[in-house]
Amino acid sequence: MGGKQDGDEACGKPVKYDPSFRGPIRNRSCTDIICCILFLVFILGYIVVGIVAWVYGDPRQVLYPRNSTGAYCGVGANKDKPYLLYFNIFSCILATNIITVAEKGLQCPTSQVCVSSCPEVAWTVEASQFSQNVGEVFYMANRNFCLPGVPWDMPVIQSLQQELCPSFLLPSAPALGRCLPLLNSTLPELPGISSNTSISQGISGVLDSLNARDITVKIFEDVAQSWYWILVTLAVALVLSLLFILLLRLVAGPLVLVLILGVLGVLAYGIYHCWEEYRVLRDKGASITQLGVTTNLSAYRNVQETWLAAVIVLAVLEGTLLLLLIFLRQRIRIAIALLKEASKAVGQMMSTLFYPLVTFVLLLICIVYWAMTALYLATSGQPQYVLWAPNASLPGCEKVQMNTSCNPMAQPMNSSCPGLRCVFQSYSSTGLVQRSLFNLQIYGILGLFWTLNWVLALGQCVLAGAFASFYWAFQKPQDIPTFPLSSAFIRTLRYHTGSLAFGALILSLVQIARVVLEYIDNKLRGAQNPVARCIMCCFKCCLWCLEKFIKFLNRNAYIMIAIYGKNFCVSAKNAFMLLMRNIVRVVVLDKVTDLLLLFGKLLVVGGVGVLSFFFFTGRIRGLGRDFENPSLNYYWLPIMISILGAYVIASGFFSVFGMCVDTLFLCFLEDLERNDGSPDRPYYMPKSLLKILGKKNEAFPGDKKKKKK
Repeated sequence: MGGKQDGDEACGKPVKYDPSFRGPIRNRSCTDIICCILFLVFILGYIVVGIVAWVYGDPRQVLYPRNSTGAYCGVGANKDKPYLLYFNIFSCILATNIITVAEKGLQCPTSQVCVSSCPEVAWTVEASQFSQNVGEVFYMANRNFCLPGVPWDMPVIQSLQQELCPSFLLPSAPALGRCLPLLNSTLPELPGISSNTSISQGISGVLDSLNARDITVKIFEDVAQSWYWILVTLAVALVLSLLFILLLRLVAGPLVLVLILGVLGVLAYGIYHCWEEYRVLRDKGASITQLGVTTNLSAYRNVQETWLAAVIVLAVLEGTLLLLLIFLRQRIRIAIALLKEASKAVGQMMSTLFYPLVTFVLLLICIVYWAMTALYLATSGQPQYVLWAPNASLPGCEKVQMNTSCNPMAQPMNSSCPGLRCVFQSYSSTGLVQRSLFNLQIYGILGLFWTLNWVLALGQCVLAGAFASFYWAFQKPQDIPTFPLSSAFIRTLRYHTGSLAFGALILSLVQIARVVLEYIDNKLRGAQNPVARCIMCCFKCCLWCLEKFIKFLNRNAYIMIAIYGKNFCVSAKNAFMLLMRNIVRVVVLDKVTDLLLLFGKLLVVGGVGVLSFFFFTGRIRGLGRDFENPSLNYYWLPIMISILGAYVIASGFFSVFGMCVDTLFLCFLEDLERNDGSPDRPYYMPKSLLKILGKKNEAFPGDKKKKKK
């Protein structure tokens, strides 16, 4: 007895009876004010960072391509010329790798010009045209692909040497605002290029990745053809999720029983299969002593010891599960009763099922704001241009100082150095904003994590407040507040913004530490020895476990905040102590709920996936002309969209149901400690739970209210 009392004291004292407690406290005060002020100041700073980024940033540097003069294509004077043409796109490969090119905004060391349309046919300057002028070869033939300002009477050979006009054209199509060659076109004979097999293969590889335009067009066509039916499948997913939750009050018990028997059956079949494999190999005499130690893991499937070990492991799991079912059957019945009560609560407050839409909109706002701020900050510097020539050793280039800054709008047209150009190098980092760019981006990342976790915490606390008002209503549904969800939302925002920010900040710091650790591990992956990799793996595992624990603690702390209105630390302590005093019930309810919700997700997603597969592949006949499946390029695309959408919808609905179960469970545990069933202290739990626990209420519905009057 003394040991039990010491254990109870270690997990805190049971909740005492409070005659004034009748559900979520209405008369409450603001909690964690310092953290609330810090969070609001941080948000104001986040807004200031966004304003600074908007003032100094120029997203056109990313959204629109630049020509060799630094002017944007598709904007201003080049409004009618939205596409960028590379004179020699092969230089993008010859000069550097594609990653470096992408980091520089797809700028290549070759002349570039804005054009109204991309070339449609292959063409190469012939040797007989070198003596002609630019006007005859280019302008009169409607080949308006020379740089602006190239005179009509300039010899073609001179324009090619200075790269003022292209020496060849390839049939191209616009992609990312740039004219990129088509794979299915025949390349003309290009001096010094076509005979080089490795370069041709490299170009083909780049074009493979950039020629996704055709696939993209087909994908958009399929979405345009099937969007209506995709919405229908998503509506089916919504209805299935709703029906599954509402029908749990009727089928929760049988469904849990079927799932448990299914798990036992799978383990039993596994034992049978492994035993048969072991018996066959034992008769053959295949032993691990004959195999020895090998790195070929598949070879261990052919030795009897492997299957014997599998039989032992599965048999231990089967026996453990059977013993748990025998000794924990009472707690499993409690978990099933709570699931039924959660289904009733959701049925009484249907608006809670659609609250995830509010959370989704707020999350989308946070992500879009961060993305736009990061984009504007990344483009806050002015572009820097330097002198560059294809071959600086040619005559006439000795006196030119390469890599010196220049003005692309006034680059020399008749320089003695062949191909001398003013090309883009990088964005400047000399201004105040540019020097603080890294710090501002870090501030933005912290703002992203903090705001996202705060929005999620807001949703959990609001739903907990609504469901707690259901449990602590003595007469249901008469005593349930008229607008429980909106009341909980206003109450949470008014009093507990600081507490939510406190919990969200702790979780954000852990998540950022995980991101930094992943970044370091990725950068040092090639240079690490096995010991360092093991240490890094241990650190990552510890941070993952810490994040999971903090999420669990925060979730239950928000429930206690929604009920009692206390600060984050007190609420987290009370919730943790309450759960520790009922640890077995916690584990049973958690696993039963996880198993049931997993089955629900599989049911919804699998049902929608099978339905969309049969419909979009035309295997459902006799539906009439109005229900014919659309003609598609890729029938799997709408199927995948439907499956992904069904998973998102099911996750949203079941997250509400999971929050309801957790809230009712904490309320149930407090109800057991706070009340004893007497007329003065009646239980608030439903009759099904009272029957399972062997308890009863001496007070009838309404007696408590009458006595208080």
